[in-house]
Amino acid sequence: MDARAIIAKVRDRQSPTTEELRWFANGLASGAVSDAQAGAFAMAALLNGLGEEGRIALTLGMRDSGDVLKWRMDGPVMDKHSTGGVGDCVSLILAPALAACGVFVPMISGRGLGHTGGTLDKMEAIPGVTAQISEAELRRIVAKVGCAVVGATGSIAPADKRLYAVRDVCAAVESVDLITASILSKKLAAGLEGLILDVKVGTGAFMKTPDEARALARSLVDTANGAACPTAAMITDMNEPLAPTLGNALEVATCLEVMGGDRLAAPRLFDLTVALGGRLLALAGGAEGEGEEKIRAAIESGAAMDRFAQMVFEMGGPPDMDKDWRTHLPDAPFVVPVPAPEAGMVSGWNGQALGLAVVGLGGGRQVETDKVDPAVGLSATIPLGREVQKGDPIAFVHARRDDDAARAVAEVQAAVSIGGADPDHPLVHERIDP
Repeated sequence: MDARAIIAKVRDRQSPTTEELRWFANGLASGAVSDAQAGAFAMAALLNGLGEEGRIALTLGMRDSGDVLKWRMDGPVMDKHSTGGVGDCVSLILAPALAACGVFVPMISGRGLGHTGGTLDKMEAIPGVTAQISEAELRRIVAKVGCAVVGATGSIAPADKRLYAVRDVCAAVESVDLITASILSKKLAAGLEGLILDVKVGTGAFMKTPDEARALARSLVDTANGAACPTAAMITDMNEPLAPTLGNALEVATCLEVMGGDRLAAPRLFDLTVALGGRLLALAGGAEGEGEEKIRAAIESGAAMDRFAQMVFEMGGPPDMDKDWRTHLPDAPFVVPVPAPEAGMVSGWNGQALGLAVVGLGGGRQVETDKVDPAVGLSATIPLGREVQKGDPIAFVHARRDDDAARAVAEVQAAVSIGGADPDHPLVHERIDP
């Protein structure tokens, strides 16, 4: 095997063999492939693609570059992945709801990326919770509770960690083939028997157009099923925040309100959680309508809240998150309304700008070493289609300092569109089935 020959094939629009791509993935993990070769491969894949067989081979090679978990449970082992958005905290409700339905969910998640929030940062907004745990602890918690939302260990898909870092510095992040391999190598390494993908589209998503989202969703579904993991996807709307809150502790609070019985605290969040969970239970062999009813019942009965509280406690958090969660989550010292700049109907949100406003408050990372402030963010962001008068609050800024709050107020005002046609953004744009 020769890295240069494999790179040349991709450069010349030829197809490397399955064995060559698996060798290249192992070389990324072992160091046999240099940074220069990894960068050249990434750029060639971005420009020319790998084809479906090549994408599957690279994904499996990256999966097998480290540990691959195997489970012996008395129920299906399944998971969900979102491509990222703002106010997207589905995982915190869906994982315990699935556990309450008899599914085992070893949810390996990530941290905030760009303007989007990270599930691990949200979990660690709860005092005492540690999301980076050992494989032994992951197995213990999943067996006991049914779910655990954790970070990947260094032994999970190490080839992806190496290639991702190289892609980031050589302008090759946008390759659909490499995005697919990156996402799925980590998910498949968790030993899943089924996966539901939430591919976001709109102003708050990485994929801004339906065609971009559809291409990624199709690639993910075809590759995962080609790797023998039953998988489906939904293309869902991110032209406004999924929940009315953005920021780590604020989103956790919203999830707890929903699991505590107040679905109107975030109706779009509730509805999407039910839709994704129902589709996943259908992949496990159930009827889809029945699956949605089971997820809905798990949330409304309090069963999801019970599982969430158990998971938090097992991960080092307080023992009473199902009862006294308001006393545990951090608060920002400055809470400031954002006045509507004019009267009219709220017709649009620039979701990316909203996410960046939260990052600017300290709720995300501008460089890798930044420490995230869990208390800051936005709350009560007004939904699309709502009429407002000039000066009415369209959101509230939660800030550590008053000057940060003032800057964020201006950024949120710049991110809203008032006036124009009544927006028509269905929550689920399209389903992508195997």
